[in-house]
Order: sequence, then C-alpha cells, then structure tokens
Amino acid sequence: MRGNGPELCQRVRLGIRKHFFSEKSGDALEHREVVESLSTDVLKSCVEAALRTVVSGQSGDRLTHYMILEVFSNLDDSTTVSPAHAGSEAEAHVTPPRGEAPRGMAGALPQPSRGRRGGLQLPACPARPGGSGGTRVRRQTWQRQPQPAALCSAMAVPGQRAGAARCRGRFPLLLLGLTAFLLAFGYSLKLSPLIEKISDHKDFKKLLRTRNNVLVLYSKSAAAAESSLRLLSNVAQEVKGRGTISWIDCGDTESRKLCKKMKVDPNSKEKGVELLHYKDGAFHTEYNRAVTLKSMVAFLKDPEGAPLWEEDPEAKDIVHVDSEKELRRLLKKEDKPLLMMFYAPWCGVCKRMMPSFQQAATELKGKYVLAGMNVYSAEFERIKEEYNVRGYPTICYFEKGKFLFHFENYGATAADIAEWLKNPQAPQPQAPEIPWADEENVVYHLTDEDFDKFIKDHSSVLVMFHAPWCGHCKKMKPEYEKAAEFLHAGSDSPGVLAAVDATVNKALAERYHISGFPTVKYFKDGEEKYTLPHLRTKKKIIDWLQNPEAPPPPEPAWEEKQSSVVHLAGEDFRESLKKKKHTLVMFYAPWCPHCKNAIPHFTTAAEVFKEDRKIAYAAVDCAKDQNHDLCKQEGVDGYPTFNYYNYGKFVEKYTGERGEAGFTTFMRTLRERDHERVGKKKDEL
Repeated sequence: MRGNGPELCQRVRLGIRKHFFSEKSGDALEHREVVESLSTDVLKSCVEAALRTVVSGQSGDRLTHYMILEVFSNLDDSTTVSPAHAGSEAEAHVTPPRGEAPRGMAGALPQPSRGRRGGLQLPACPARPGGSGGTRVRRQTWQRQPQPAALCSAMAVPGQRAGAARCRGRFPLLLLGLTAFLLAFGYSLKLSPLIEKISDHKDFKKLLRTRNNVLVLYSKSAAAAESSLRLLSNVAQEVKGRGTISWIDCGDTESRKLCKKMKVDPNSKEKGVELLHYKDGAFHTEYNRAVTLKSMVAFLKDPEGAPLWEEDPEAKDIVHVDSEKELRRLLKKEDKPLLMMFYAPWCGVCKRMMPSFQQAATELKGKYVLAGMNVYSAEFERIKEEYNVRGYPTICYFEKGKFLFHFENYGATAADIAEWLKNPQAPQPQAPEIPWADEENVVYHLTDEDFDKFIKDHSSVLVMFHAPWCGHCKKMKPEYEKAAEFLHAGSDSPGVLAAVDATVNKALAERYHISGFPTVKYFKDGEEKYTLPHLRTKKKIIDWLQNPEAPPPPEPAWEEKQSSVVHLAGEDFRESLKKKKHTLVMFYAPWCPHCKNAIPHFTTAAEVFKEDRKIAYAAVDCAKDQNHDLCKQEGVDGYPTFNYYNYGKFVEKYTGERGEAGFTTFMRTLRERDHERVGKKKDEL
C-alpha cells in the first residue's frame, strides 16, 4: 500500500474537514446540531468524498475499508504532531494558545479543563519520516461553555511553517466521522441474516440438497451486488420459511472457483449481477421478471406461476391495487370515472379479458381510470362482500368514489368498453328463464307424481336428470330435443325421451342418487338398467337406443381409486385431522369442472409426501348428504375450497396455484419451518 500512516491520517482529516465543515454549516454550530441537520444521504456523500481522497492512486488500489477504519482509529481527540521531535518522551499541555484559533473560528474556542480527564484515548498520528520534532499525546477534555462550541476547532489544519503540522480534535468529531464512515461503507456491505453468503462448492451443494426453493444472486463484486442485496433483504423477509435467498460474490478469490464450476459469469451482464433459481436441488430458470419486491416475492411463492398482471408492459396504464388501504385511497382521491376489475390470478375469463381491458386503459387515459385488483385471497373477504364479488371477474363502475353498478360484458373488446363508458348504465334485468317443461318441445317432462306410472307404461325410456342453472345441461338440450323429434315421429320407435328437473323433483333425485348434471339413465320395463354418461349428441342417443347394450364401466370415483389422499366424512373429520401436524383439505363436488382439473395435481402432491407421517392431503365430497353440514361448518361456499389445518385446528384458506407445484411448495414450506425451529432449539441446547 503506497502512502504512509501520517499522510493517510492527514488526508482523511482534510477530506472530512473540506466536505463536512464548509462555510454553509456555519462556524459556530454545535456538533449535535450539524449531525441533526444533515440527512443520511448527505453524511454518506460527504464521507465518500473524503474516502475518494484516501482511496486514490497514491494510496494504492488495494486499500480496504478495514484499513481506512484503522486510519480513523489513529485519530486522537487532542494531539499535536511536531515532526521535529518525533519519538520524544517529553509531555506538554496541548491546548491552543489563548485567543488563537483556526482561520474563521476566532472567539469560538472553549477553554481547556484542567480537571477530570475524559474523551477517547487513541494513539496519535505517527510523525512524518525524516522530520524532526516530538509527539505530544496527552489526552485533553474541553470544558463545555455556554456559548456554541466551534465545530471546526479540532480539525487538522496545515501549519504555516514548513515541515510542521498541527492536529487538534474532539471526541464528538471523531464519533461523527466514524459514524458517517460506517453509514457510507459498513452499512452498504452489511448482509441480512436471512441471505446466505456462499463461497464453497460443498456448502452450495448442501444448500441445494436441503432447500427446495432457492434464488441465488451472482455478482462480479460486492459493490455490484449492493443495490440488489438491499432489495433481496426485503424479499427474504417476505418469503421467510417459503424460499431461500443466497449470494455468491464471483469477485472474491474463493467464490470465483464456485462461479466457474457453476458456469456463471456475471461480468457478461450489464449490471454485473445475475439471478438464477434452483428448484428441488437442480437449476430451474433464470429470473427474468420485474426486479421489484412484489414480483420477486410472487415468483418465490410460486416459481412456476404466471407473472403478475402489472409485469405486462401493455398493462402500464392500468392502476394496480394491492391492498384495501390502497383501494380506499384511490376511491377517495380519484375524480375521474373509475372502472375496477376484481379478479383472481387463475381465472380463465379474467385472462381472456385483460388484453381488451388494458388496451382500453391506454386509449382512454386522461378521461377514465381503469384499475385491477387481485382479491382471491381470504384477506379481501370484506371487499368481496361490499361489492358483491361472487365470481371472477367482477367489474365495478365508480364515480367520485361511489359505486354505481356492475359492468357485465365479459367478452367486451376495448371499443365495447369505451363505448359503454360514454353512457354507463346498470345491466338490464334479465327476463326470468322459462322452465324447460314450459317450452314447446316433444320431450316428456316428468315429476315426482307421474314418474313411476310413465316408465311402467313405456317399455323403453331414456331419462335426462337436469338443473336449470347447469351449463352442460343447456348445451345438451338442443341435441336431446332433436333426438326426441326423430324418435317420437315413428310408430316403430326404439324408445322415448323424458326429462326430470332434479332441483324441483327432489324425491326422484334422491332415489336415483343424482349428484351431478346432466345424468342420463335408461329404464327397461319400469326398472332402472343403465347410467349412460357418454350420450350427449343426437346421433349417439339414436344409435344407442336402436341397439341398447351395457355401457363401458364408469370411471371409478376419486375415493375408490388407490392414492395417498385421505377421504374424510363428517363423523371422522376432526379426529383424523388431529393426528397430523399439517393437513391440506380439498372440499369438492364430483361434477365440478375446476375440481376435476385440480384432482390429478392434488393426488400427485399427496404421493410426494406419503412417507412423511406428519403430513396429510385429505378430501371431502360435499355433494354427499352426510357431508353437507360439515362443508357449511368449514366455510365452503364454492368448489373447490382448500383449507389448511394444524393438528385439527383451522389455520387459513389455501389460495395458491392449483397445480402440483403449488400444492407441494406450500407443504414443503411448512416442513422447512419445522426444521428451522428444531435447528434453533438444538443450537440453544
């Protein structure tokens, strides 16, 4: 390191004096007043300017902040350096002559106290080599006077005589310099305890082996990583227990080998950093989403999930709302008409509508405000209740913060939205739907009263059990009517077609165990013979009736299949859950399409944890009569609903992705928390 001790000491002092104690601060300010008047950013910039003086070409490029700290420790609170007497054992008082002060400080110096000693005991700056003189190192405490103490009274000022330098100081000044130094340098390099710094290849392999969701920051140097580490510290706090953040400094000698083994070169990146994600012990993907707290937290909670809506560049003109507080603030301050989409991230209709919605936001910018809010989480129950959110998306129109009515054209284009906003109106009330039995058609509509007589009078009858609200039933109705017209027209018809509204004729629905719609059953000579789930079109219906034969065996119900999912019923529900520490329960209905989509993923997740005795994936069929009260008691108002229980006690609703990755990540996170707690207890012992 070029540059000796005295030169470094003098440079640091002069640098601090130059940048901290300019004319702007005033000669008579108290130390405390200056500290309070300067922001952290100003302190940092001032000390960095001083450090640039030290860490220059003259002092050597290898000077580290530890060396600079050591230079600071060499500053005494009252030291006079006289090169002519270096090494002398003579001692003398080091008070400045009465009435003498540095230029611009006249009359501001307090008088020295000859009583009790105090202050910071530090060694003096060493004498300049080749110089003459002595070093006086007696500590001195200045007596506080009523008038303001001179802030710059202790700064090193070059002497007027050649070969001599005078250093005067006070403890508060040293404390100020040291504090600012730590703010400027030490704080920026301080690593959050939640971020694991790795430099050894074996440690990294162990990390990937024991953690299943790891985001690693590779950097070309510590300086390049500084801003990323600040953000990742906050991310680590948000995903604590669900994900791990690690840092590898490829500029470090030891870590460089690790980066080479992992074939990562952050020097090739524009900002000198690279973020890579590892899942289940192996490389998963490069993080290429928005570098924001919200996006990174969302990614680590669901690494395979879709990006957030606000990450789409085309959605830049949508106002994205994250909390109830933000929503209230927006409604209070916004004077322009507001169209708000309440959505769920998994909702297909929402995803199809988003491009039109964001295009309209851009085209109408300045005249109208279009906003979006993901309210799928249970924390937004109050908002959903207030604005009658019963499905997704629900789009609400506001004027001056007041909700007026819903927008219900979910297939609208950007032009449709713009046109509607010119003259917003409440949805027109739909005319009550005419019951199928009241429509003109040739299908025989049966009831609890006439059903038995009808099937006895007709030897071959195909019966469709339906519900007025059922979408699949509505789709099948035209095909069923066409088949009936064909079959009922001929005298030699192989059979007749009938229908039963199972929501009205509940006795029949219960007798024939109708749990989904539509259900098609075949009756021969007054007796039920087959259930025919595959008959949905005119051709298939006619062809089958002309040659009735047993259908292929129905696919077994979920609970009849061999799997690691535990199927529970009302009577054993609570007792079964008490035996497991972590249980994720899926409440479903066999006819529900969303349930059918989720079942394979839920079953696979259960297989992953089948060896863990503390974990269970369970299911409850809410369509069964015996489970109706249980499902209502557990807050099930739609299918599927996922509840998490800890030893039988309800904890929260699961609102993550409904894929294998979402179900397994949720449970792995819980187990990692368990292991962390066990590790802490072992450390305490």
